[in-house]
Amino acid sequence: MWLVADREIRMRLRSKTFLVSTGILLLIVLASIIVGGFLAKSTTDTKVAVVGSASSSISDRSGLDITEVGTVAEAEKLVKAGKVDAAIAPSDTTNVTGIQVIGDTEVSSSLILRFSASPEVTLLSPDTGQNSLIGYFVSIAFGLVFFVSATTFGSTIAQSVVEEKSTRVVEILMSTIPVRALLAGKVVGNSILAFAQTAVIAALAVIGLTVTGQSALLAGLGAPVVWFVFFFIIGFVLLASLFAATASMVSRQEDIGSTTTPVTMLVMIPYFAVIFLHDNPVAMTIMSYVPFSAPVGMPVRMFLGTAQWWEPLLSLVILLATTALVIVFASRIYENSLLRMGGRVKLGEALRG
Repeated sequence: MWLVADREIRMRLRSKTFLVSTGILLLIVLASIIVGGFLAKSTTDTKVAVVGSASSSISDRSGLDITEVGTVAEAEKLVKAGKVDAAIAPSDTTNVTGIQVIGDTEVSSSLILRFSASPEVTLLSPDTGQNSLIGYFVSIAFGLVFFVSATTFGSTIAQSVVEEKSTRVVEILMSTIPVRALLAGKVVGNSILAFAQTAVIAALAVIGLTVTGQSALLAGLGAPVVWFVFFFIIGFVLLASLFAATASMVSRQEDIGSTTTPVTMLVMIPYFAVIFLHDNPVAMTIMSYVPFSAPVGMPVRMFLGTAQWWEPLLSLVILLATTALVIVFASRIYENSLLRMGGRVKLGEALRG
């Protein structure tokens, strides 16, 4: 298995597709950070009213125009009048921060991210039509990384499988190693490269946000990014197995699309759904538990502060169970399809052997 994985890694490192996709993603991340840093510096200070002991919760006061008041009622009055953008006051609930942030129709995400944990948010005039611009861009970022990595490496896995089958190289490989080890090697090799690509992007994002002084956003992205890595690894293994299995059902490069299109759709639909429905709590909750959209949906919910502490754990367990089940069926399809060196193999035939 590891010999096959090493072979796959060497092949992909020489692939122009891998280099181009990585370069494009790095450019997009770099451009987003630069633009975000410019916009952050060009905005005026956020006006906030602070009630009593709540002032101690603000460790970084840069970019804030603070007005200290004695009561929550005074703070709410200033918010209602539009004299301040938000108010920070002690909370009577069990929120871990002991702080509540009070806004009129919305509260700036940049203000929320100044706290080590998500504080209680109170809106005096809730407006369900409001969208968070930062949440929108974070949704695009998570979705784009997963979408590009899955489709890029998924297509190369599919092409590699069909190439080996059409040139009968697979017969030589099957004579020396088990078919399931061959599948595992392909999945592991490409997963390592996909993870390396994601790690490089994450490192660039951390460096860029630090250099441009966007420490508040960086702090808010910490936990969601860590969870995204775990979800990404497992979700990619699931999709890579499906790409390899469906590609093994054909023997010509021009027929790849006919069998891998359903798998590609499983990547595309969550990507567009998380962009257009990122502000829909019900849709995002459902997506965070569906295995094919959980790698994007759950980290976004964690960033927005709408997920309970136990939800990512439950979602990860569901994803793990689904991936294990998919690997069992994918390995069966892969093994039975490779043994048929003719034309296209039907799904029923591949499962029966």
